[in-house]
Amino acid sequence: MSDQPNNKPGFLGLTDEQRLLLAIVLMFGVWMAWSFVMPKPPEPVAQKKDAATKSSSSSTAASPVPAASAAAQNKPPVAHAGEPVEGELVGQKEERFTIKTDLYEVRFNNRGAVVESWILNKFKQNEGKPLDLVNPVSLSHSELYPFTITYKDQFPPTDLRQVLYASKLHPDGLGIDFEFSQNGVFSKKSFQFTKSNYLTDVTSVVSVKGAAIPHLLSWRGGFGDPTVPKSHAAQHTTHIAPADNSPTQYDNSKAKSGPQLEGGNWTFAGIEDNFFAAIFLPKNSTYLELQTWSDKLPIDLKSKEEELFVGGAVGTSGPLNQFSLFVGPKDTNILAKVNPKLDTVVDWGWFGFLAKPLFAFLKWMDSNYVHSWGWSIILATVIINILMIPIKMSSMKNMKQMAVLQPEIAKINEKYSGVKLNDSKNNDKNEEIMSLYKKHGVNPAGGCVPMLLPFPFLFAFYKVLSLAIDLRGASWLWVSDLSQPETIAIRILPVLMIASQFYMQKLTPNTMGDPTQQKMMMMMPLMFGFIFYNASSGLVLYWLTSNVMGIAQQLYTNKTGPGAPPASAKTIEVKKKGPKK
Repeated sequence: MSDQPNNKPGFLGLTDEQRLLLAIVLMFGVWMAWSFVMPKPPEPVAQKKDAATKSSSSSTAASPVPAASAAAQNKPPVAHAGEPVEGELVGQKEERFTIKTDLYEVRFNNRGAVVESWILNKFKQNEGKPLDLVNPVSLSHSELYPFTITYKDQFPPTDLRQVLYASKLHPDGLGIDFEFSQNGVFSKKSFQFTKSNYLTDVTSVVSVKGAAIPHLLSWRGGFGDPTVPKSHAAQHTTHIAPADNSPTQYDNSKAKSGPQLEGGNWTFAGIEDNFFAAIFLPKNSTYLELQTWSDKLPIDLKSKEEELFVGGAVGTSGPLNQFSLFVGPKDTNILAKVNPKLDTVVDWGWFGFLAKPLFAFLKWMDSNYVHSWGWSIILATVIINILMIPIKMSSMKNMKQMAVLQPEIAKINEKYSGVKLNDSKNNDKNEEIMSLYKKHGVNPAGGCVPMLLPFPFLFAFYKVLSLAIDLRGASWLWVSDLSQPETIAIRILPVLMIASQFYMQKLTPNTMGDPTQQKMMMMMPLMFGFIFYNASSGLVLYWLTSNVMGIAQQLYTNKTGPGAPPASAKTIEVKKKGPKK
């Protein structure tokens, strides 16, 4: 198998977050086409530059050992001191060992001293089976097994992926040592688990005739729940420096031209998906190196369709790798107890100031009152909409006033029919329309800001549903998992959302005189339905509940809002300054 990725994008290969952003852009692109307010586009955010120098190289599966990129420049010097061993130490046959704790069931193979499965006892896969964080597809390639040794710039004469290590279980039954020594090549890996937490002590050393070989321990071929649709798109390698507030993440595109290696004085480095992480915290050094890979694999054992899966390899600068390894859920309470910096792997994004308190409120409601994440989402949405009622009601009344004035605006447009945009008379038309709005106390931009208010909460809900481990697998009525789309043939929530949006749009007063624009706006519910159809059920539930609240408010406004303008209202003629042309 080649390590060179094929990075051809698929048709509309968008993440859920990009699809949501596309929906917003499409909606407001149409809205702003006729609006008087033209907001400035957001300035691009400068990407964070890494201090470490990056390098790359390529390799193929036919090579005796996986090729690696050159080591990062300016790294601390590596001590050339291995662990001397007298004589030979080789396994007699291929064996498998299983370590069981309250939280894990980990199966090892002494061929290469690698991991074949890493099962989390308290979690299930999307299909209901025990959650194995190892992608089963990757096990058909020996270089992709977790904890395979990856080299940087020196290679031993023996392929340590294929040799049989001598194995020794620890007396407590919670650890295992693998050792190999032959023809001057020595390698040792040790794993020590604990009974009831997610931390494991991991050490590794490789030497040739007593001289240490710098190396990394890899986890390639993807990570996390492989049964989640498009699981590869949610997987990253990650690292963080002590001064950073959020980690740096890389997807498979980082290694599109070959594996990429970089290093720094980091707090941790590892690999993750939305809900789980394998994080290496150094014990004997503050300098870590992270290598990011891109491996092309079938999406599952039954499919021939292939995708690029991210992989990671982590090492330290010394002759001996010593780590505290966290493999488990991205639960902020658990992570913070391991290391105060570790909870940053739950990256709430730009709307973290909303997402964090929103998640806390949902969890409080679920734990203390409704005992259902679905009803918690509905109650939170109702409360959010109640708090926004004064602004939204003002906007609805304003839009109804604009609708009432449409006949007068149509007269002004007819008066200036045929006037080109660059004609000075077009300014006169705009002045007359603005004077009409001013006389009747209408703000033509008054409907824009209230329409934007739900979107920060939309992104906050998106982050909560994407990252909060508590919501993974949370059911509600017929929905089996609020963090995923519905699994039934026809998804009910998106269909209800489309219907509610059409009805709300029908109730909303028409503020556009152009029939073409009216038809374009009537297409928006279908466009939103297309975007939301593959979104998480909890996110669709939020938007559907918002629509229902909006319908109730619009019905009330339509009954109590302003009526038609007085019969005496006439088109206002604006006196033009200067000589007539």
